Amino acid sequence: MSTTRTLDDPPPGTRPARPDPGRRRRARPGTWRHAIRRDWQLYSLAILPLLFFVIFRYGPMIGNVIAFRRFEPGGNVFGESWVGLRYVKMFLSDPTFWNVFTNTLVLGTLTLLFCFPLPIMLALLLNEVRNRRVKRFLQSVSYLPHFLSMVIVAGIVMQMLAVDGPVNQIVKAFGGEATAFMQKPDWFRTIFVSSEVWQTVGWGTILYLAALTTIDEQLYDAARMDGANRWRQIWHVTLPGIRPTAVTLLILNIGTFMTVGFEKVLLLYNPLTYPTADVISTYLYRMGVESSNLSYAAAIGLFEAVVGVVLIVSANLISRRTVGTSLW
Repeated sequence: MSTTRTLDDPPPGTRPARPDPGRRRRARPGTWRHAIRRDWQLYSLAILPLLFFVIFRYGPMIGNVIAFRRFEPGGNVFGESWVGLRYVKMFLSDPTFWNVFTNTLVLGTLTLLFCFPLPIMLALLLNEVRNRRVKRFLQSVSYLPHFLSMVIVAGIVMQMLAVDGPVNQIVKAFGGEATAFMQKPDWFRTIFVSSEVWQTVGWGTILYLAALTTIDEQLYDAARMDGANRWRQIWHVTLPGIRPTAVTLLILNIGTFMTVGFEKVLLLYNPLTYPTADVISTYLYRMGVESSNLSYAAAIGLFEAVVGVVLIVSANLISRRTVGTSLW
């Protein structure tokens, strides 16, 4: 029985060449190694942001251990002795904590109810403006408050609502009496939500306007051919087109529900408005920084973080099951 020998076969009596052990194996397409080798320049840009989050976001989470240990300034960084759930029981039985917790829920709910849908409405209105110059002017005016420092915003609010400020001057012009709005607990929530709307609504329209540009114009043409007026087109074409963006931003807003603008509350409130203005973040500031009760403040902060995680996970789960859009 004869065999046919080809040119590619090794000569008789020789062994086939072995692969060079020093030669690198090529990563298979579709694997993470292949993606990194192919786009390593892009991945290198993420190094500094990742370091930022690791150092300033995830690293400090180790300090949450002092919520279960007795911490003394100048002593051990991780506390002196283990106390278990002592500080948790303390804030759960503290009437002041439940007052600030209620204020946080109320202010968070009001902020979400007004500051979430209003950017959508403003984006829809701006999308209907056909004159480009007028549209750009309105966008610039609505964006401007976002770039102001929180201190400047708080100063403007205080000057406007001062006893001799413009608002009280208008009230006096119509025969009313001047009111110290900044010293009235009943007025604080209205002032806070109004200033938050003025500062954030214009900036919040950017993502929605970008989402509106991705909607296919043929859908509007088909809707017009079916006899849909402008309102019907917005309801059946525009709103479904921006729904994924709206749901994503809603989940993110719910995740920050418990923070409720610490800087603005700290700048606007005073001891007279504590009954309606004091929130968890400002209460933490007073307990931790002013009173140096860091273990107690860490326990409350850990509780606030757990509530935030539960809220964002629940919102994501509900959104995925009802709307079909979620963050993960």
